[in-house]
Amino acid sequence: MAGQEPAVGSPAPKQKGKATIDTLKIGCLAMVMKEGRTRRAEVLSIKETKSGRQFYCNFDNFNKRLDEWVPAARIDFEQEVEWPNPELPKEAKKAAAPVAKKTTVTKKSQKRPAATREASIISAESETPKWSDSMESQKATPDVEGEDKTALKLELERDAATPNYEDDDAMDGDETAIKAIKAKKELPDPPQSRAEEIEKLRVGGSMTQNQADISRIRNISKVQFGNYTLYPWYFSPYPESFTQEDLMYICEFCLCYYGDLKAFTRHRHKCAMQHPPGNEIYRDDYVSFFEIDGRRQRTWCRNLCLLSRMFLDHKSTYHDVDPFLFYVMTTRDEKGCHLVGYFSKEKESADGFNVACILTLPQFQRKGYGRLLIQFSYELSKIEGKLGSPEKPLSDLGLLSYRQYWTENLIEILLDFNEREDKVSIEALAAHLAMTPHDVESTLQALQMQIYHKGEHKIVLPMHLIKRHEMLKEKQKTKPKRVIDPARIQWKPPTFTAAQRTWGW
Repeated sequence: MAGQEPAVGSPAPKQKGKATIDTLKIGCLAMVMKEGRTRRAEVLSIKETKSGRQFYCNFDNFNKRLDEWVPAARIDFEQEVEWPNPELPKEAKKAAAPVAKKTTVTKKSQKRPAATREASIISAESETPKWSDSMESQKATPDVEGEDKTALKLELERDAATPNYEDDDAMDGDETAIKAIKAKKELPDPPQSRAEEIEKLRVGGSMTQNQADISRIRNISKVQFGNYTLYPWYFSPYPESFTQEDLMYICEFCLCYYGDLKAFTRHRHKCAMQHPPGNEIYRDDYVSFFEIDGRRQRTWCRNLCLLSRMFLDHKSTYHDVDPFLFYVMTTRDEKGCHLVGYFSKEKESADGFNVACILTLPQFQRKGYGRLLIQFSYELSKIEGKLGSPEKPLSDLGLLSYRQYWTENLIEILLDFNEREDKVSIEALAAHLAMTPHDVESTLQALQMQIYHKGEHKIVLPMHLIKRHEMLKEKQKTKPKRVIDPARIQWKPPTFTAAQRTWGW
């Protein structure tokens, strides 16, 4: 399957033999029980816990977020394991290393790169192949004297009429767009289905650019959070003593963490908190939003960042929370407001980002909460009178959520413009949706919707996107989509002094 992780272990032949719990060591390939069947896995680490020895396993053709600590009972010692090859001495390594040939390239043989411009990568949960979080998109549109480059003509793609792509006329998007164009005068294939993309994320690598955190061994095995048992995906810098625990307990209201059940039970009897420690700025029949200042609520916000690091492989900070505001989404019942997800935002962003970090907890994912978080961030940007964009790089699942949000909103507004037969510009789309022009343009390019054809800039709405949008509207008639009601937001843009915008005691 395309996009799979490489098979675990080294391709070189290894010695095989029986192993025991005491002889199994790091680097061994064993058969481990996962999802009801034994799978080939590499042992990456070993630790002693209160319940016994556990082995950290990376499974063949599975995403690294699905690595896990497994007890010895899940390892099939009846089957032979592959032992790691012994390391060669340094002298042998030098002798075995191939000698690289020196090559020289003259200036004449070097190709001059095409003019490029920075483009913010699309980050919405769309049915498109995997893209990286940020890259440059080539500017291949020829310059035409006296041409208004912001005015775009909107057209619907007809079954019998396909745009005539010429050598230099197609506006290249990101790498996915380039690969999608198979040949000259040929339209790209429709984006793959969302199910296929989810499958690629399950077995493929993460889109994060912070490879250092990916390579770290997950240190927490299991977490009890309210009524849910969570299995962390990534390393989170909790105190080292918690790595010896089989189960860590986190209070779902104050986010304090405990390794002992008695201590956690005693805390729950004393903890009087029933909602996040901030101002409630939005409430409807479904969710509530709270605004929390990282400077005023350092401990709570740091605990929130520690929790989120277990599920975000690109989050690099958790201690310095003073420069951030946290917008926490909760659901309500008779026991209180339960954490669903959040996004953080810099008090003053030099780059105009309206989201620094965004997360929906695993137990609430794929239920529409992520879309509410994204919409709420843009509603705040509209109140501020600014154009917003999420900070890059996004996590892989955050990337999918933004892709879908941007795609749905752009298609809806473009269909409205098409019915009125109005011309539309990138700036007009950006202002209407509170998105940056770079995000709008890169979304159109990645979906193969922006082209240069017969002396005009055009936006082509593919029929498969229109049909999918119509199907979504029909589905919403029976199951309405939850959205943020801007009239319910009780919020004014806060102002801060220089000291309040930076870290300090």
